Order: sequence, then C-alpha cells, then structure tokens
Amino acid sequence: MPRKPHIMAIANQKGGVGKTTTCINLAAGLAERGAMVLIVDLDPQGNASTGLGIPAEKRVTTSYDVLVENVSIADATQGTSISNLWLCPANGDLASADIELVAQVKRSFLLRDALRLDSGGPRNFDFILIDCPPSLSLLTINALVASDSVLVPLQSEFFALEGLSQLMLTVRQVRQTANPDLRIEGVVLTMHDSRNNLSQQVETDVRATLGEVVFKTVIPRNVRVSEAPSFAQPVLSYDTNSKGAAAYRALAREIAERHPFNELAGSLS
Repeated sequence: MPRKPHIMAIANQKGGVGKTTTCINLAAGLAERGAMVLIVDLDPQGNASTGLGIPAEKRVTTSYDVLVENVSIADATQGTSISNLWLCPANGDLASADIELVAQVKRSFLLRDALRLDSGGPRNFDFILIDCPPSLSLLTINALVASDSVLVPLQSEFFALEGLSQLMLTVRQVRQTANPDLRIEGVVLTMHDSRNNLSQQVETDVRATLGEVVFKTVIPRNVRVSEAPSFAQPVLSYDTNSKGAAAYRALAREIAERHPFNELAGSLS
C-alpha cells in the first residue's frame, strides 16, 4: 500500500526571508533522518534547483511542464547528490505560467491533481516540500491548494510581521474555497542574530503575537548558511558542524516529531 506523503508549502510573499534556504536545508535534514523527500521547485528563479546542484541545462523537464503540459511529476523528478532527496526542478519558463493558465477552469488545482496518489503521483515519498515564489501568485495558490500545511519563514527584522497578515488571509481563503484541510504548519524565525537586541525583540514580539505557531527552533544568521548555495549544497553538507546546520537539523526534528515516518520503509521504487 503506497504511503501518503505530507505535502508542505514553504511560502512567504516577502523575498529575502530565507524561504528557499529553509526549503533546501529542511529537506536535507529530513532526508538525513531517513525520510524520502521531494522538493517541487515552483519559483521561476529556480534557486532551489541551483542550490541542489542542478544546472540549467539539466532542467529538461520541469515543474512548468507539470502544470502547463500535463507531464507527470514522476517524469519531471530527478535525483540529487543528497541521499533520499529528489527534485522537480524549475526554470524561467514558470514566469509565464500565470498568464498561460489563467484561462483554465481548474487552474488552481493543477499541482494538487499532479500530486494525487490516484493520478500516478509520487507514492513513496514521506515529505513533499514546495518552494513557492516570493509572491501570492497563481503558482503559490497552486501550492497551497495541493498542500497539507504551509510553513512560513520569517526574517528577524523590524517589519517581520508586516505582510504576514496577507499570507494568512490567503490561506484562509484557500481553506474556504479549495482546500479545507490546509493548516499553518508554523512560523520559523530566520537570520536571527542573538547578539542583536532587535533580533531578540522581534522574537519576543512574534512569540507573543503568534504563540505556539512559532517553532522552537530559530535559524541563526550564519555565514556558512549564506555560502552553501554558491557551492550547490545544503549547509548540512557544506559545513555539517556549523550552527546553521545544527539549527536546520533541529527544525527537521520538530517536523519529524509532528509527522512520524517509517525510517525502514525502504528506498524509492
């Protein structure tokens, strides 16, 4: 009996908050724990694909083809250098997807349908993480409709909570119209500098405002986390003993405790 993966959108319409970094490193952390993980790169910038070492010339079949050309997820998925971690890559073709799909009646359900088990979607993944673009576009709506939950990276800065309300409103609308089971997985604070009074105050304010929605794990501002993408690796591989790697392992542990998986379930067939 194929197991149902937990599908999680990594979303924040604000750019530069560590969204793709969190997606890549959370996926690597879960894979390191033995989970079978698929990243669906839904950002036209394709940063998750680049960060996992998939050059543009090797992105022959992408998430664009899944959404626009009705290609199966299986045919668009390729392995990465990380054990247990697969990728459905993206490229600049996605930039025109909103326009190309606007006339389709089921335009918001295309990714959901592609990922459904009964339509030949991924059957042996434990987690599917969707890296969303930094906007509340049709691509992000597709991710939210397809997902069980949404994880929100939030930069530890003065305006951290501004804009979050719009994302929460979008999530509420998706619940009411297309995906009643969608829930907030949590908010994870990123780029946190414990030596900085502002970072500490932001964390205090965010936890006071959002309570248990905020993950216990806080991702520090760490030069190794920043360097890792230029070497096309997650920080867990680039510098396994760094503070950034430790933080993303802790986040993966929090997620794994919420969504237990069978580490002995076997490899992807």
